[in-house]
Amino acid sequence: MSGNSIRKDAVQTGCERNPHLSLSADAVRTERFENTVSVKEYMDKCVNVPEFLEYCKQCANYGTVWSCPPFDFDPEDYWKKYRSFHIVGMKIYLPEELLAGTYTKEERAEIFETILHPKKEELNQELFAMEKKYPGSVSVSGGSCQQCGKGNCARKEGLPCRFPEKMRHSVEALGGNVGLTVTKYLHQELQWIEEGKLPEYFMLVGGLLIP
Repeated sequence: MSGNSIRKDAVQTGCERNPHLSLSADAVRTERFENTVSVKEYMDKCVNVPEFLEYCKQCANYGTVWSCPPFDFDPEDYWKKYRSFHIVGMKIYLPEELLAGTYTKEERAEIFETILHPKKEELNQELFAMEKKYPGSVSVSGGSCQQCGKGNCARKEGLPCRFPEKMRHSVEALGGNVGLTVTKYLHQELQWIEEGKLPEYFMLVGGLLIP
């Protein structure tokens, strides 16, 4: 993992081009983008804990999921334990037939469940495998932890994490700016849902913190 190196791989599986209710995550095209930066530089350019804590407070996961704030540690101290941050982005292209329509919140949630969540798990499993190659490293997940299933975190019941060995924090939970990370270090752009219309692609961003 050399600094300022970017790797991009395209993966195309047999897309059946079915309506969204019958889609699978295996039917989408993805691209990967990677780069390595020093933690010091990344913190200087992309981390603003107070700003992103305010955004986190507006999310339903705040205080209900162990991977999300508030924490019993300072996120800046968490970053500073490591020397390098290897950033991994997965660009997930949505099938063309989904792009023309507009979708309700419930329909979008079903599309996310079908396509994005399996890809998120795929990325996180790759990051777990990378941890084994770099002793003392820890992965940063592509989104909030869902080891117990969505909405089932033990924190909601006032109980300790059920799987502390698998629970990982996301970039944004630790105060990182995902949008800036994508543009500055992966040379890509985020796209957003607008008026019920889906974007051409979504970006998942995770990585590996290396001592």
